[in-house]
Amino acid sequence: MVPESELYSTSTAVFLSELTKLVICIYMAVRSQVIETGRCRASDLYDQVFTPDAWKLMIPAALYTVQNNLQYIAVSTLDAATFQVTYQLKILTTAICSVLMLKTTLSPIKWFSLVLLTCGVALVQLRIGGDSSQDKNMHTSKTLEKETYDDGAKKIVGLCAVTVACIISGLAGVYFEKVLKGSQPSIWIRNLQLSFFSLFPALVLGVWWKDGSTVWEKGFFFGYNFTVIGAIACQAIGGIIVALVVKYADNILKGFATSISIILSFIASVYLFDFPVTVTFLIGSALVLIATYMYSKPDKPDSQKKDYHPIEEEEEIGNDHAFNEKVDTANNGYVKVSGKD
Repeated sequence: MVPESELYSTSTAVFLSELTKLVICIYMAVRSQVIETGRCRASDLYDQVFTPDAWKLMIPAALYTVQNNLQYIAVSTLDAATFQVTYQLKILTTAICSVLMLKTTLSPIKWFSLVLLTCGVALVQLRIGGDSSQDKNMHTSKTLEKETYDDGAKKIVGLCAVTVACIISGLAGVYFEKVLKGSQPSIWIRNLQLSFFSLFPALVLGVWWKDGSTVWEKGFFFGYNFTVIGAIACQAIGGIIVALVVKYADNILKGFATSISIILSFIASVYLFDFPVTVTFLIGSALVLIATYMYSKPDKPDSQKKDYHPIEEEEEIGNDHAFNEKVDTANNGYVKVSGKD
């Protein structure tokens, strides 16, 4: 466990993550422009990025910056598996925001899956509370009791950070989806705009206002190692992948990917950090995975009836015996109409 005095500044990691994503999006936007037109001038890229509707990306940019800071706080106070499972509350907040903002209709089975998800997350949190109580009973010295109390307080802070991050994630994600699918610019231009507008709140609110004194005293890259650099790279690439999923697929594939990430994080925590496996955690994780699968399944049609050709009534013209109608019912359920003039 790294001492708190030697930890890196989370605000600098958020800023570098957005900067990394900005560089990647600039490269991909230039590459796409060269492939389409054979050239790409700086003025053309500038005109595509700073359009009259570019301001729409300021809102999700600010929200994502706050969310990223909360994520780093949660990661530093919770284990990987607990963070991943608890963070699935974003499915519930995303569904609520989709209903309110996009007028999405969810079937009863989807709402049931969301309730099931909440129960699974609650079981995971019960495991955390049980561990804290056991630690307090085992250690009687004041120093160890204080350390246990501090550890429990950090977990509470981490859970609160995850909860707020889930709310912001749902709001920002649905808003970004609405902007992304309702506009002409490419996915790389929209991501470029989002990253550009995210740099300012990350630098001002995070690096300068939140950790300004620490960064000035210890340095911008204090506490950085290969693990931190890898986390920054994963955060940047993950943000781009989420945008690609929203643009070209839907939340169904995103839900399956989330389930896989929970399993991988759990396996990694067991083998790398000796993560204790308890019955409540297994049940909670299973409920979350089942709920995610149910939520990802497409809704069944309202009617399961087979297609058929209705019999149309025709007006009698002239002699009633001029038209003879024969109705044959086929084995496949179709109604066949045949007539003779």
